[in-house]
Amino acid sequence: MISLRNYQEDAADFLYEHDRAMVLAPVGAGKTAITLTAMRDAILDDVVDRFLVLAPKRVAEHVWPVEAAKWASSLSLAVAVGTPRERLAALNSDADVVVTNYENLQWLAEQTLNFDGVVFDELTRLKNPSGKRFKALSKVVDAMKIRWGLTGSFTSNGLEDVFGQCKIIDQKLLGRAKGAFLQQYFYCLNREYNDWQPRPRALEAVMERIRPATYLLEPGEYRDQLPPLHVVPVRCQLDDRAPYEKMKKDFVVDFPDAQAIAANAAAVTMKLQQMAGGFVYNSTRTLAETPGAFHVEHYAMWFSRHKMQALADLLEENQRANTIIAYNFIEELAELRRWFPHAQTLDDDRAIERWNAGEIELLLIHPKSAGHGLNLQSGGHHLVFTSLPWSLELYEQTIGRLHRSGQRHDVWVYVLITDDTIDERILGALHDKRSLSDLAMEALK
Repeated sequence: MISLRNYQEDAADFLYEHDRAMVLAPVGAGKTAITLTAMRDAILDDVVDRFLVLAPKRVAEHVWPVEAAKWASSLSLAVAVGTPRERLAALNSDADVVVTNYENLQWLAEQTLNFDGVVFDELTRLKNPSGKRFKALSKVVDAMKIRWGLTGSFTSNGLEDVFGQCKIIDQKLLGRAKGAFLQQYFYCLNREYNDWQPRPRALEAVMERIRPATYLLEPGEYRDQLPPLHVVPVRCQLDDRAPYEKMKKDFVVDFPDAQAIAANAAAVTMKLQQMAGGFVYNSTRTLAETPGAFHVEHYAMWFSRHKMQALADLLEENQRANTIIAYNFIEELAELRRWFPHAQTLDDDRAIERWNAGEIELLLIHPKSAGHGLNLQSGGHHLVFTSLPWSLELYEQTIGRLHRSGQRHDVWVYVLITDDTIDERILGALHDKRSLSDLAMEALK
Protein backbone atom coordinates (compact mmCIF):
# COMPACT_ATOMS: atom_id res chain seq x y z
CA MET A 1 0.00 0.00 0.00
CA ILE A 2 1.40 3.40 -0.96
CA SER A 3 1.54 6.15 1.64
CA LEU A 4 2.28 9.85 1.72
CA ARG A 5 5.72 11.14 2.61
CA ASN A 6 6.04 13.17 5.81
CA TYR A 7 5.95 16.54 4.07
CA GLN A 8 2.86 15.45 2.12
CA GLU A 9 1.10 14.41 5.34
CA ASP A 10 1.85 17.86 6.81
CA ALA A 11 0.46 19.59 3.73
CA ALA A 12 -2.71 17.45 3.75
CA ASP A 13 -3.23 18.28 7.43
CA PHE A 14 -2.82 21.98 6.65
CA LEU A 15 -5.56 21.85 4.02
CA TYR A 16 -7.89 19.87 6.28
CA GLU A 17 -7.45 22.44 9.07
CA HIS A 18 -8.07 25.51 6.86
CA ASP A 19 -11.28 26.31 5.00
CA ARG A 20 -9.43 28.73 2.72
CA ALA A 21 -5.88 27.70 1.89
CA MET A 22 -3.19 27.46 -0.78
CA VAL A 23 -0.43 24.90 -1.22
CA LEU A 24 2.69 26.34 -2.81
CA ALA A 25 4.89 23.40 -3.76
CA PRO A 26 7.44 22.64 -6.50
CA VAL A 27 6.42 20.76 -9.62
CA GLY A 28 6.09 17.03 -9.01
CA ALA A 29 5.85 17.30 -5.22
CA GLY A 30 2.58 15.37 -5.18
CA LYS A 31 0.07 18.21 -4.81
CA THR A 32 -2.71 16.04 -6.25
CA ALA A 33 -2.01 13.22 -3.77
CA ILE A 34 -1.86 15.73 -0.91
CA THR A 35 -5.17 17.30 -1.88
CA LEU A 36 -7.01 14.02 -2.49
CA THR A 37 -6.01 12.86 0.99
CA ALA A 38 -7.39 16.04 2.54
CA MET A 39 -10.55 15.79 0.41
CA ARG A 40 -11.10 12.17 1.43
CA ASP A 41 -10.79 13.00 5.12
CA ALA A 42 -13.02 16.08 4.82
CA ILE A 43 -15.78 14.05 3.17
CA LEU A 44 -15.46 11.08 5.56
CA ASP A 45 -15.67 13.46 8.53
CA ASP A 46 -18.73 15.25 7.06
CA VAL A 47 -16.83 18.54 6.81
CA VAL A 48 -17.63 18.65 3.06
CA ASP A 49 -20.45 16.93 1.19
CA ARG A 50 -19.12 17.28 -2.35
CA PHE A 51 -16.04 18.73 -4.10
CA LEU A 52 -15.66 20.47 -7.44
CA VAL A 53 -12.16 20.40 -8.94
CA LEU A 54 -11.05 22.82 -11.65
CA ALA A 55 -7.95 21.83 -13.60
CA PRO A 56 -6.33 22.13 -17.04
CA LYS A 57 -8.20 19.87 -19.46
CA ARG A 58 -5.54 17.20 -19.91
CA VAL A 59 -4.97 17.05 -16.16
CA ALA A 60 -8.70 16.70 -15.52
CA GLU A 61 -8.91 13.80 -17.95
CA HIS A 62 -5.68 11.92 -17.29
CA VAL A 63 -4.33 12.83 -13.85
CA TRP A 64 -7.15 13.22 -11.34
CA PRO A 65 -8.92 9.91 -12.14
CA VAL A 66 -5.64 7.98 -11.91
CA GLU A 67 -4.45 9.69 -8.73
CA ALA A 68 -7.87 9.38 -7.07
CA ALA A 69 -7.74 5.59 -7.47
CA LYS A 70 -4.40 5.59 -5.63
CA TRP A 71 -5.00 8.06 -2.84
CA ALA A 72 -8.77 8.28 -2.29
CA SER A 73 -10.28 5.05 -3.57
CA SER A 74 -13.22 5.41 -1.18
CA LEU A 75 -14.38 8.48 -3.09
CA SER A 76 -16.31 8.34 -6.36
CA LEU A 77 -15.10 10.70 -9.08
CA ALA A 78 -16.69 11.94 -12.32
CA VAL A 79 -14.96 13.88 -15.08
CA ALA A 80 -17.09 16.66 -16.61
CA VAL A 81 -15.25 17.06 -19.91
CA GLY A 82 -16.58 16.71 -23.44
CA THR A 83 -19.97 17.59 -24.91
CA PRO A 84 -22.52 19.59 -22.87
CA ARG A 85 -24.50 16.38 -22.43
CA GLU A 86 -21.48 14.48 -21.09
CA ARG A 87 -20.54 17.32 -18.77
CA LEU A 88 -24.09 17.58 -17.45
CA ALA A 89 -24.24 13.83 -16.78
CA ALA A 90 -21.08 14.05 -14.66
CA LEU A 91 -22.35 17.14 -12.88
CA ASN A 92 -25.69 15.51 -12.02
CA SER A 93 -24.15 12.22 -10.93
CA ASP A 94 -23.81 11.10 -7.32
CA ALA A 95 -20.00 11.36 -7.47
CA ASP A 96 -18.26 12.77 -4.40
CA VAL A 97 -15.85 14.67 -6.65
CA VAL A 98 -16.49 16.21 -10.05
CA VAL A 99 -13.49 17.35 -12.07
CA THR A 100 -13.79 19.76 -14.99
CA ASN A 101 -11.53 22.10 -16.94
CA TYR A 102 -11.25 25.88 -16.72
CA GLU A 103 -12.61 26.35 -20.23
CA ASN A 104 -16.03 25.19 -18.93
CA LEU A 105 -16.36 27.92 -16.31
CA GLN A 106 -18.85 30.08 -18.18
CA TRP A 107 -20.99 27.01 -18.90
CA LEU A 108 -20.65 25.95 -15.27
CA ALA A 109 -21.91 29.32 -14.06
CA GLU A 110 -25.22 28.65 -15.85
CA GLN A 111 -25.83 25.30 -14.11
CA THR A 112 -27.44 24.46 -10.78
CA LEU A 113 -24.61 23.34 -8.51
CA ASN A 114 -24.49 21.51 -5.19
CA PHE A 115 -20.86 21.71 -4.14
CA ASP A 116 -19.62 23.06 -0.83
CA GLY A 117 -15.90 22.56 -1.57
CA VAL A 118 -13.74 23.56 -4.53
CA VAL A 119 -10.14 22.87 -5.50
CA PHE A 120 -8.26 25.03 -8.01
CA ASP A 121 -5.54 22.91 -9.57
CA GLU A 122 -2.95 25.25 -11.12
CA LEU A 123 -4.28 28.34 -9.38
CA THR A 124 -2.27 30.63 -11.66
CA ARG A 125 -4.98 30.11 -14.30
CA LEU A 126 -6.96 32.62 -12.21
CA LYS A 127 -4.38 35.40 -11.93
CA ASN A 128 -6.52 37.81 -14.00
CA PRO A 129 -9.48 39.01 -11.87
CA SER A 130 -10.98 40.97 -14.77
CA GLY A 131 -11.14 37.98 -17.14
CA LYS A 132 -14.38 36.31 -18.23
CA ARG A 133 -13.46 33.02 -16.55
CA PHE A 134 -12.75 34.73 -13.26
CA LYS A 135 -16.05 36.62 -13.31
CA ALA A 136 -17.97 33.45 -14.15
CA LEU A 137 -16.17 31.59 -11.37
CA SER A 138 -16.94 34.30 -8.82
CA LYS A 139 -20.64 33.48 -9.20
CA VAL A 140 -19.98 29.76 -8.88
CA VAL A 141 -17.86 29.78 -5.70
CA ASP A 142 -19.95 32.12 -3.56
CA ALA A 143 -21.69 29.18 -1.85
CA MET A 144 -18.53 27.09 -1.38
CA LYS A 145 -17.13 27.36 2.13
CA ILE A 146 -14.03 25.25 1.41
CA ARG A 147 -11.65 26.70 -1.18
CA TRP A 148 -8.20 25.23 -1.76
CA GLY A 149 -5.69 26.35 -4.38
CA LEU A 150 -2.64 24.48 -5.70
CA THR A 151 0.27 26.12 -7.47
CA GLY A 152 3.95 25.70 -8.16
CA SER A 153 4.64 29.16 -9.62
CA PHE A 154 2.84 31.74 -7.50
CA THR A 155 4.61 34.80 -8.96
CA SER A 156 5.35 33.34 -12.39
CA ASN A 157 5.22 36.69 -14.20
CA GLY A 158 5.37 39.18 -11.35
CA LEU A 159 3.93 40.15 -7.98
CA GLU A 160 0.75 41.44 -9.61
CA ASP A 161 -0.26 37.83 -10.36
CA VAL A 162 -0.77 37.11 -6.67
CA PHE A 163 -3.90 39.26 -6.26
CA GLY A 164 -6.32 37.31 -8.44
CA GLN A 165 -5.19 33.96 -7.05
CA CYS A 166 -5.70 35.13 -3.47
CA LYS A 167 -9.02 36.84 -4.20
CA ILE A 168 -10.66 33.65 -5.46
CA ILE A 169 -9.48 31.79 -2.36
CA ASP A 170 -10.36 34.44 0.23
CA GLN A 171 -10.99 38.15 -0.31
CA LYS A 172 -9.80 38.82 3.23
CA LEU A 173 -6.22 38.03 2.22
CA LEU A 174 -5.49 40.96 -0.12
CA GLY A 175 -8.84 42.71 -0.38
CA ARG A 176 -11.64 42.86 -2.94
CA ALA A 177 -10.38 45.49 -5.40
CA LYS A 178 -7.24 45.18 -7.48
CA GLY A 179 -6.99 48.96 -7.72
CA ALA A 180 -6.66 49.25 -3.96
CA PHE A 181 -4.10 46.41 -3.98
CA LEU A 182 -2.02 48.21 -6.61
CA GLN A 183 -2.20 51.52 -4.74
CA GLN A 184 -0.98 49.88 -1.54
CA TYR A 185 1.89 47.78 -2.89
CA PHE A 186 2.86 49.38 -6.23
CA TYR A 187 3.59 52.74 -7.80
CA CYS A 188 2.46 53.72 -11.27
CA LEU A 189 5.12 54.42 -13.90
CA ASN A 190 2.72 55.02 -16.78
CA ARG A 191 -1.06 55.13 -16.40
CA GLU A 192 -1.64 55.13 -20.16
CA TYR A 193 0.01 51.70 -20.41
CA ASN A 194 -1.12 50.54 -16.97
CA ASP A 195 2.51 50.04 -15.99
CA TRP A 196 2.86 49.39 -12.24
CA GLN A 197 6.04 48.54 -10.37
CA PRO A 198 6.26 47.07 -6.84
CA ARG A 199 7.17 49.43 -4.01
CA PRO A 200 10.27 48.64 -1.93
CA ARG A 201 9.66 45.55 0.25
CA ALA A 202 6.21 45.06 -1.32
CA LEU A 203 6.93 41.38 -1.92
CA GLU A 204 7.72 40.77 1.74
CA ALA A 205 4.61 42.68 2.84
CA VAL A 206 2.31 40.72 0.51
CA MET A 207 3.76 37.38 1.54
CA GLU A 208 3.41 38.29 5.19
CA ARG A 209 -0.31 38.95 4.61
CA ILE A 210 -0.97 35.62 2.93
CA ARG A 211 1.35 33.40 5.01
CA PRO A 212 -1.36 32.19 7.47
CA ALA A 213 -3.35 30.73 4.55
CA THR A 214 -0.38 29.32 2.63
CA TYR A 215 1.43 26.02 3.05
CA LEU A 216 4.95 26.33 1.68
CA LEU A 217 6.73 23.09 0.98
CA GLU A 218 10.30 23.52 2.18
CA PRO A 219 12.51 22.97 -0.88
CA GLY A 220 15.29 21.20 1.00
CA GLU A 221 13.06 18.42 2.27
CA TYR A 222 11.45 17.98 -1.12
CA ARG A 223 14.60 18.06 -3.20
CA ASP A 224 16.04 15.17 -1.22
CA GLN A 225 13.32 13.03 -2.80
CA LEU A 226 14.37 13.75 -6.39
CA PRO A 227 17.41 12.85 -8.49
CA PRO A 228 19.64 15.71 -9.73
CA LEU A 229 18.42 18.04 -12.48
CA HIS A 230 20.94 19.18 -15.10
CA VAL A 231 20.05 22.09 -17.41
CA VAL A 232 22.49 22.35 -20.32
CA PRO A 233 22.44 25.19 -22.89
CA VAL A 234 23.34 23.82 -26.32
CA ARG A 235 24.90 26.64 -28.34
CA CYS A 236 24.46 26.81 -32.09
CA GLN A 237 24.95 29.33 -34.89
CA LEU A 238 22.68 30.60 -37.64
CA ASP A 239 23.79 29.40 -41.07
CA ASP A 240 23.09 32.91 -42.36
CA ARG A 241 22.75 35.85 -39.95
CA ALA A 242 21.81 38.42 -42.57
CA PRO A 243 17.99 37.86 -42.46
CA TYR A 244 17.97 38.01 -38.64
CA GLU A 245 19.97 41.26 -38.53
CA LYS A 246 17.80 42.82 -41.24
CA MET A 247 14.60 42.02 -39.36
CA LYS A 248 16.09 43.34 -36.12
CA LYS A 249 17.09 46.62 -37.75
CA ASP A 250 14.35 47.32 -40.29
CA PHE A 251 11.37 45.13 -39.19
CA VAL A 252 11.40 43.67 -42.70
CA VAL A 253 13.48 41.11 -44.60
CA ASP A 254 13.42 40.10 -48.26
CA PHE A 255 13.66 36.51 -49.43
CA PRO A 256 13.93 35.37 -53.06
CA ASP A 257 10.21 34.69 -53.37
CA ALA A 258 8.66 36.64 -50.50
CA GLN A 259 8.98 39.40 -47.94
CA ALA A 260 8.52 39.06 -44.14
CA ILE A 261 7.30 42.17 -42.34
CA ALA A 262 6.79 42.87 -38.62
CA ALA A 263 4.06 45.44 -37.99
CA ASN A 264 5.46 46.74 -34.70
CA ALA A 265 8.05 46.14 -31.97
CA ALA A 266 5.96 43.42 -30.32
CA ALA A 267 5.61 41.59 -33.63
CA VAL A 268 9.32 41.84 -34.38
CA THR A 269 10.08 40.16 -31.05
CA MET A 270 8.05 37.14 -32.12
CA LYS A 271 9.60 37.19 -35.60
CA LEU A 272 13.10 37.26 -34.09
CA GLN A 273 12.31 34.24 -31.92
CA GLN A 274 11.17 32.37 -35.01
CA MET A 275 14.28 33.44 -36.91
CA ALA A 276 16.55 32.31 -34.07
CA GLY A 277 15.10 28.89 -34.92
CA GLY A 278 15.90 29.34 -38.60
CA PHE A 279 12.52 30.30 -40.10
CA VAL A 280 9.97 33.08 -40.16
CA TYR A 281 6.24 33.12 -40.80
CA ASN A 282 4.82 35.22 -43.58
CA SER A 283 1.27 35.69 -44.77
CA THR A 284 -0.37 36.48 -48.09
CA ARG A 285 -3.74 38.07 -48.70
CA THR A 286 -5.83 37.45 -51.80
CA LEU A 287 -9.22 38.89 -52.61
CA ALA A 288 -12.16 36.67 -51.74
CA GLU A 289 -15.40 36.38 -53.62
CA THR A 290 -17.14 38.44 -50.92
CA PRO A 291 -16.54 42.19 -51.43
CA GLY A 292 -14.04 43.55 -48.92
CA ALA A 293 -12.99 40.09 -47.71
CA PHE A 294 -9.63 38.38 -48.12
CA HIS A 295 -8.19 34.88 -47.99
CA VAL A 296 -5.21 34.91 -45.62
CA GLU A 297 -2.61 32.16 -45.93
CA HIS A 298 0.26 31.74 -43.48
CA TYR A 299 3.41 29.92 -44.44
CA ALA A 300 6.98 29.57 -43.18
CA MET A 301 10.22 30.45 -44.93
CA TRP A 302 13.27 28.50 -43.75
CA PHE A 303 16.77 29.94 -44.10
CA SER A 304 18.73 27.91 -41.51
CA ARG A 305 18.37 24.35 -40.18
CA HIS A 306 21.01 24.80 -37.47
CA LYS A 307 18.76 23.82 -34.56
CA MET A 308 17.44 20.71 -36.24
CA GLN A 309 20.98 19.61 -37.02
CA ALA A 310 22.05 20.36 -33.44
CA LEU A 311 19.07 18.33 -32.18
CA ALA A 312 19.93 15.41 -34.46
CA ASP A 313 23.54 15.47 -33.24
CA LEU A 314 22.41 15.63 -29.61
CA LEU A 315 20.04 12.67 -29.98
CA GLU A 316 22.82 10.68 -31.61
CA GLU A 317 25.25 11.55 -28.78
CA ASN A 318 22.66 10.35 -26.25
CA GLN A 319 22.43 7.05 -28.15
CA ARG A 320 18.81 7.75 -29.10
CA ALA A 321 17.59 7.58 -25.52
CA ASN A 322 13.86 8.26 -25.12
CA THR A 323 13.50 12.04 -25.27
CA ILE A 324 10.76 14.65 -24.95
CA ILE A 325 11.10 17.58 -27.35
CA ALA A 326 9.30 20.82 -26.45
CA TYR A 327 8.47 23.20 -29.30
CA ASN A 328 6.66 26.56 -29.47
CA PHE A 329 5.62 27.06 -33.08
CA ILE A 330 3.50 24.91 -35.39
CA GLU A 331 6.19 25.15 -38.05
CA GLU A 332 8.72 23.75 -35.57
CA LEU A 333 6.41 20.76 -35.11
CA ALA A 334 6.12 20.31 -38.87
CA GLU A 335 9.91 20.44 -39.30
CA LEU A 336 10.45 18.04 -36.40
CA ARG A 337 8.12 15.58 -38.10
CA ARG A 338 10.04 15.98 -41.36
CA TRP A 339 13.37 15.30 -39.65
CA PHE A 340 12.07 12.62 -37.29
CA PRO A 341 9.09 10.81 -38.89
CA HIS A 342 8.93 8.29 -36.04
CA ALA A 343 8.26 11.01 -33.43
CA GLN A 344 4.90 10.91 -31.64
CA THR A 345 2.64 13.64 -30.19
CA LEU A 346 0.02 13.76 -27.44
CA ASP A 347 -2.72 13.64 -30.07
CA ASP A 348 -2.57 9.86 -29.72
CA ASP A 349 -4.91 8.92 -26.86
CA ARG A 350 -2.42 6.28 -25.70
CA ALA A 351 0.69 8.45 -26.05
CA ILE A 352 1.16 8.99 -22.32
CA GLU A 353 0.68 5.30 -21.57
CA ARG A 354 3.04 4.26 -24.38
CA TRP A 355 5.68 6.83 -23.37
CA ASN A 356 5.68 5.65 -19.76
CA ALA A 357 5.97 2.05 -21.00
CA GLY A 358 9.16 3.02 -22.85
CA GLU A 359 7.62 2.46 -26.28
CA ILE A 360 8.15 5.99 -27.68
CA GLU A 361 11.62 7.23 -28.57
CA LEU A 362 10.66 10.85 -29.34
CA LEU A 363 7.61 12.58 -27.85
CA LEU A 364 6.83 16.05 -29.22
CA ILE A 365 4.97 18.36 -26.84
CA HIS A 366 3.92 21.99 -26.62
CA PRO A 367 4.38 23.54 -23.15
CA LYS A 368 0.79 24.82 -23.14
CA SER A 369 -0.70 21.39 -23.75
CA ALA A 370 1.68 19.42 -21.55
CA GLY A 371 2.74 21.97 -18.98
CA HIS A 372 0.56 20.84 -16.07
CA GLY A 373 0.02 17.67 -14.17
CA LEU A 374 1.12 15.00 -16.66
CA ASN A 375 3.15 12.14 -15.21
CA LEU A 376 5.82 11.32 -17.79
CA GLN A 377 8.64 10.39 -15.44
CA SER A 378 8.53 6.66 -16.18
CA GLY A 379 9.33 6.80 -19.89
CA GLY A 380 12.65 8.65 -19.94
CA HIS A 381 14.79 11.37 -18.42
CA HIS A 382 15.83 13.58 -21.35
CA LEU A 383 14.09 16.79 -22.47
CA VAL A 384 15.05 19.24 -25.24
CA PHE A 385 13.62 22.73 -25.75
CA THR A 386 13.98 23.68 -29.42
CA SER A 387 12.74 27.13 -28.40
CA LEU A 388 11.77 28.56 -25.02
CA PRO A 389 8.40 29.81 -23.76
CA TRP A 390 8.43 33.31 -22.26
CA SER A 391 6.44 32.01 -19.30
CA LEU A 392 8.43 30.76 -16.31
CA GLU A 393 5.42 28.72 -15.26
CA LEU A 394 5.27 26.82 -18.56
CA TYR A 395 9.05 26.34 -18.59
CA GLU A 396 9.17 24.89 -15.07
CA GLN A 397 6.03 22.84 -15.47
CA THR A 398 7.33 21.28 -18.67
CA ILE A 399 10.55 20.25 -16.94
CA GLY A 400 8.41 18.95 -14.10
CA ARG A 401 6.86 16.32 -16.35
CA LEU A 402 10.12 14.38 -15.97
CA HIS A 403 11.70 15.82 -12.82
CA ARG A 404 9.08 14.71 -10.35
CA SER A 405 8.37 12.12 -7.70
CA GLY A 406 8.98 8.63 -9.09
CA GLN A 407 11.82 9.59 -11.42
CA ARG A 408 14.73 7.20 -10.85
CA HIS A 409 17.41 8.81 -13.02
CA ASP A 410 19.20 12.13 -13.29
CA VAL A 411 17.10 14.41 -15.50
CA TRP A 412 18.88 16.13 -18.39
CA VAL A 413 17.29 19.25 -19.91
CA TYR A 414 18.90 20.67 -23.05
CA VAL A 415 18.02 24.18 -24.25
CA LEU A 416 18.92 24.96 -27.87
CA ILE A 417 20.25 28.54 -27.86
CA THR A 418 21.26 30.40 -31.01
CA ASP A 419 24.18 32.67 -30.19
CA ASP A 420 23.66 36.44 -30.25
CA THR A 421 19.90 36.21 -30.73
CA ILE A 422 16.72 36.78 -28.76
CA ASP A 423 17.07 33.22 -27.42
CA GLU A 424 19.56 34.62 -24.91
CA ARG A 425 17.13 37.36 -23.84
CA ILE A 426 14.34 34.86 -23.25
CA LEU A 427 16.60 32.67 -21.14
CA GLY A 428 17.66 35.76 -19.16
CA ALA A 429 14.01 36.77 -18.64
CA LEU A 430 13.22 33.32 -17.27
CA HIS A 431 16.12 33.63 -14.85
CA ASP A 432 14.83 37.04 -13.69
CA LYS A 433 11.36 35.63 -13.05
CA ARG A 434 12.90 32.68 -11.25
CA SER A 435 14.63 35.14 -8.94
CA LEU A 436 11.29 36.79 -8.09
CA SER A 437 9.72 33.40 -7.45
CA ASP A 438 12.63 32.45 -5.18
CA LEU A 439 12.19 35.67 -3.20
CA ALA A 440 8.48 34.96 -2.79
CA MET A 441 9.26 31.51 -1.42
CA GLU A 442 11.78 32.98 1.01
CA ALA A 443 9.28 35.56 2.23
CA LEU A 444 6.72 32.87 3.03
CA LYS A 445 9.06 30.86 5.24
